[in-house]
Amino acid sequence: MTSQVSSPAEQTDGAVVGEQRKAAGVKDVRRLDRVIIRFAGDSGDGMQLTGDRFTSETASFGNDLSTLPNFPAEIRAPAGTLPGVSSFQLHFADHDILTPGDAPNVLVAMNPAALKANVGDLPRGAEIIVNTDEFTKRAMQKVGYEANPLEDGSLDGYQLHPVPLTTLTVEALKDFDLTRKEAERSKNMFALGLLSWMYHRPTEGTEKFLKSKFAKKPDIAAANIAAFRAGWNFGETTEDFAVSYEVAPAAKAFPVGTYRNISGNLALAYGLIAASRQADLPLFLGSYPITPASDILHELSKHKNFGVRTFQAEDEIAGIGAALGAAFGGSLAVTTTSGPGVALKSETIGLAVSLELPLLVVDIQRGGPSTGLPTKTEQADLLQAMFGRNGEAPVPVVAPRTPADCFDAALEAARIALTYRTPVFLLSDGYLANGSEPWRIPELDELPELTVQFAQGPNHTLEDGTESFWPYKRDPQTLARPWAIPGTPGLEHRIGGIEKQDGTGNISYDPANHDLMVRTRQAKVDGIDVPDIEVDDPAGAKLLVLGWGSTYGPITAAVRRLRAAGHPIAQAHLRHVNPFPRNLGEVLARYDKVVIPEMNLGQLATLIRAKYLVDAHSYNQVNGMPFKAEQLAAALKEAIDG
Repeated sequence: MTSQVSSPAEQTDGAVVGEQRKAAGVKDVRRLDRVIIRFAGDSGDGMQLTGDRFTSETASFGNDLSTLPNFPAEIRAPAGTLPGVSSFQLHFADHDILTPGDAPNVLVAMNPAALKANVGDLPRGAEIIVNTDEFTKRAMQKVGYEANPLEDGSLDGYQLHPVPLTTLTVEALKDFDLTRKEAERSKNMFALGLLSWMYHRPTEGTEKFLKSKFAKKPDIAAANIAAFRAGWNFGETTEDFAVSYEVAPAAKAFPVGTYRNISGNLALAYGLIAASRQADLPLFLGSYPITPASDILHELSKHKNFGVRTFQAEDEIAGIGAALGAAFGGSLAVTTTSGPGVALKSETIGLAVSLELPLLVVDIQRGGPSTGLPTKTEQADLLQAMFGRNGEAPVPVVAPRTPADCFDAALEAARIALTYRTPVFLLSDGYLANGSEPWRIPELDELPELTVQFAQGPNHTLEDGTESFWPYKRDPQTLARPWAIPGTPGLEHRIGGIEKQDGTGNISYDPANHDLMVRTRQAKVDGIDVPDIEVDDPAGAKLLVLGWGSTYGPITAAVRRLRAAGHPIAQAHLRHVNPFPRNLGEVLARYDKVVIPEMNLGQLATLIRAKYLVDAHSYNQVNGMPFKAEQLAAALKEAIDG
């Protein structure tokens, strides 16, 4: 852990105060500037809920934070096995932070599998809180421990806290009418109470949450609250925990405003709702459940009061087909999926390109190919989004950089789709989708104006003076075609996948017309108005690190480390991957070396090399996890020195 630095006089005074507190039986309290905690256990131990509740209380306290949930793909892997370990990592601080942290300062391990799967990530001196009740001979042998790691000296480099969590929980709930198995289920709340005491987290929100969650089962709610309070009291009274810690609110890290903790998928769902309200259009989601995108469907289904309609289709193709039909009917249409679903949707995305209708294709990327790693993160769908359709079918691509930024990215994707009448890819990923951070709730006047003008009447005069409606007559600025609501008198028009004649929209097999339409659709995407890329270069660096999407946090953290060590380095990050910002080529030309870290094998680097003829260097990782800042800093330092 990193503690705040104090003067020798303060240290002396602190030692005196510490002795006085110890003599009075009061436990010592130490101030820290940041902490990284990882909860780990079986997928049935409630580690995600425990981490989520600790995160919520940390957010309400005012710390900056970043989270990394990590869970198995199996619905219920065999208990006590390494593949079944589920974990939740939280990094919180009194200052601005960017990542969930490289290495936990504290590990809460609910069983031997959780310890073995995670101990390798811990730095020496880290605290380990283990549930000793689970360290039976059979449980240890199941994960390959030949001797008890709590007793054989292998953990001597750590601060080990053996706690019989299960026994203590059952004892705390002995007055409740619960079976032992039912009582044991509350051990995660006991652990949450202990950690809440250790780090002075608020408790009111968790107790209120438990009452609400188990409103129909008040006895279960009361038992969980009792276990939570017992964990707090255990920390206060046991001699094994002689110290608790304080991490002050990050008052200087946030601009003035109202904040809440938010995950990427929730922020994206809210962004879609905000976009529909700003456009004054009903929001329609046609979707098929797929990890890690399903939470968007779940969330949007709760908001019928905002004119949201959600349709859970029988498959991916039906989901996007319904969404495209809704776009034709005048809705802000969305379909959500992950990589395997994009493959199934590709024909309909091509149809949307041909029909030139606004459609948001939200791809929450995960490890592939095929089914791949459903619960792990990756950035390997970029080339699929760019080129994964037959024919010349260009589609704009927008990528959020943080969980909270998913809100703004959804608004930006909607702006492009509605303004230019085109399907738009929004490329998030599992790391952003499930991770969370503080989000400042915007004021209404900060949201973009997205109002759409539908076609109301004829827009073309024929040679004989007759007024007619041409569905493919274009706006000279945006090249967008008019959007006519079906059933509008006089605006009947033909749509379909066969090539259309420019202007009239009639079926056309003319080679020259096809060449014109292909080039026009490409020109429309190329001409989309996107902001210039901003470069962070305070020291006249010779190396530029360029990123996109969720690599923003690790890259920025690594750049900060290198600058603090005196190494000049520049940074730029892409939100718009198609089209690229107009000044990107000029920016790249300023630097002797360009490094592009990606969670793939170099897809953005391939595009950059092809378009700008720049010898961009790739730094790649495809292990299902986000980059670590220390790892990136070492690679970038090597690039600077090379």
